[in-house]
Amino acid sequence: MTLLPVLRSCNYHQIISPTTNPSFAGDSKRNALKQNWRKSKQEFSSDSRLRWRFNCKFSNPSTYSSQIATDLYLYETADASFDQYLEDKPRVFKAIFPDKRRSQQLNDEEWRVHMLPIQFLFVTCNPVIDMRLRCKSNGYGYPPGVPPHVTKLLHLDIVRWELQGLEDIVKPSEFSLDVKGALYPYRQGNLNRLKGQLTMTIAFDLPPVFALIPEDVRRDVANTVLRRLVENMKDKVNGSLLADYSKFRTERMRKLV
Repeated sequence: MTLLPVLRSCNYHQIISPTTNPSFAGDSKRNALKQNWRKSKQEFSSDSRLRWRFNCKFSNPSTYSSQIATDLYLYETADASFDQYLEDKPRVFKAIFPDKRRSQQLNDEEWRVHMLPIQFLFVTCNPVIDMRLRCKSNGYGYPPGVPPHVTKLLHLDIVRWELQGLEDIVKPSEFSLDVKGALYPYRQGNLNRLKGQLTMTIAFDLPPVFALIPEDVRRDVANTVLRRLVENMKDKVNGSLLADYSKFRTERMRKLV
């Protein structure tokens, strides 16, 4: 008598018809109870796994950014201005990324670059970026901070990217990479300067492998990685680009002779 209320409260019991043979009533109840107990155990186990997976999916978006600027003396000649040099985008790109094994031209404005491996905490990835170079003039489409009287500007941005080596850790939908840069000659009187700016920003939802690391540690590491990347770009502009522009001036002078 005391068993019936328990069975009703569990909602897993089966109703035994009054027409059932009494000799088999006890066995039928026991079999029904065993079957429903197994069913309830399976449902509980499945539900527990679903709850575990849901609770272990962290959603803690983090954003890190690094910005750097360049300001160098620029020697120009009338027959080989820096404006003319910027118009030759393939040459400019080659000066910044001289390693042909790691880059390829996709079209008139875009190049694919296989960057050197980047180590973030205890994982390593190989970024592949599609970079676009566009020339702008007369103040049209200039980024903030660039005077409108600048005659020519080379704008750099990333249109596509891939993080090879992190496919099992970070999904593309949970990660974004943004790189924007500008390079232009700044003339004021007899003083000519080469100025530029580069901003790199990453944002992602932290997977469980990173979520347990303190935020100050993650930020320090991310800022260090980003700073190295932008400083590497700056060094190439300060060194390789100016050196190639010097060759450009020499080539123009020889053609005029």
